[in-house]
Amino acid sequence: MSKTIILTGGGTAGHVTPNIALLPGLQKRGFEIRYIGSYEGMEKGLIEAEGIPYDGVSTGKFRRYLSLKNLSDIGHVFKGLREAKALLKKYHPDIVFSKGGFVSVPVVRAAKALKIPVIIHESDMTPGLANKLCYSAATKICCNFPETVEMLPKEKAVLSGSPIREQLLSGSREAGLKFAGLSGQKPVLLMIGGSSGARKLNEVLREALPALLKSFDIIHLCGRGNLDESLKDTKGYVQFEYISKELPDLFAACDLVFSRAGANAICELLALQKPALLTPLSAAVSRGDQILNARSFEKQGFSMVVEEEQLTATVLTESLLKLYEDRQRYIDAMAKSSQKNGVDVILSLIDEIVK
Repeated sequence: MSKTIILTGGGTAGHVTPNIALLPGLQKRGFEIRYIGSYEGMEKGLIEAEGIPYDGVSTGKFRRYLSLKNLSDIGHVFKGLREAKALLKKYHPDIVFSKGGFVSVPVVRAAKALKIPVIIHESDMTPGLANKLCYSAATKICCNFPETVEMLPKEKAVLSGSPIREQLLSGSREAGLKFAGLSGQKPVLLMIGGSSGARKLNEVLREALPALLKSFDIIHLCGRGNLDESLKDTKGYVQFEYISKELPDLFAACDLVFSRAGANAICELLALQKPALLTPLSAAVSRGDQILNARSFEKQGFSMVVEEEQLTATVLTESLLKLYEDRQRYIDAMAKSSQKNGVDVILSLIDEIVK
């Protein structure tokens, strides 16, 4: 007898890549897999590239502040709820798995109305509004941080860790060094930049290059439009706007990581046992979730943290040298963690519910 699962989530890559990480295990179990996202959200391209059938529904943003857009978005949400309910009636899924984001709300609420079991995954230490709106519909709520368990309904909470893509764990150090054009004679620092949110990190890293290159070779993922052509011939330093296929090899090649503190990104570092220096997004430009994520990892002994307000070229250099000196302590702490990869935990929950 065939089984069907609906995956949902969207808005950022962090709402999609954990769903993608579940695909091989779901396929091995014989599930027919479908995805419901927004009409033209970034999740659409990522999912269709995996060959998974995709349906879009209307979605609106839930704001915690007064805005006229709240009125128009209410209409979008109710439209999305009707569309999601029609899709669930059409496909008759045995279960829904939601990674969050506002597009997931109508899908999860429609599943509750149709008595379809739902598993939710919360990435950040403090639950986001979209997921909070779905708690009453959830059979189980998975999370990445021990602190989050205390904020969830006790009978539903599961400390699972984040689902990690299989290919990310199978990189080759030799291939990574070759791709980056590095010898491997020095420790390798990988800096994960990205969007405009990492501009400060890019600037400070480049300011610190003369000091850092005395001790490290550096692979810099700086984000689209952020290449610095004046540095392209700098020995021991290589920069890329964005890397996809070769990313597992670059992770395998590196000894340390300098990064923001998005939940999925740092959970990948935990699974890979990569000591990291984390500089979370400032609370001035975010809801502060990265700060809490980073402090949890610091408390558990997985990472060092330097707040953006304290980040200078000198502080960055001194912190990375200290991190490298103490790297084995961080690796040992990560090796003992029970939350390195949520794939097996989540698949086991799905198996329990869909018998």
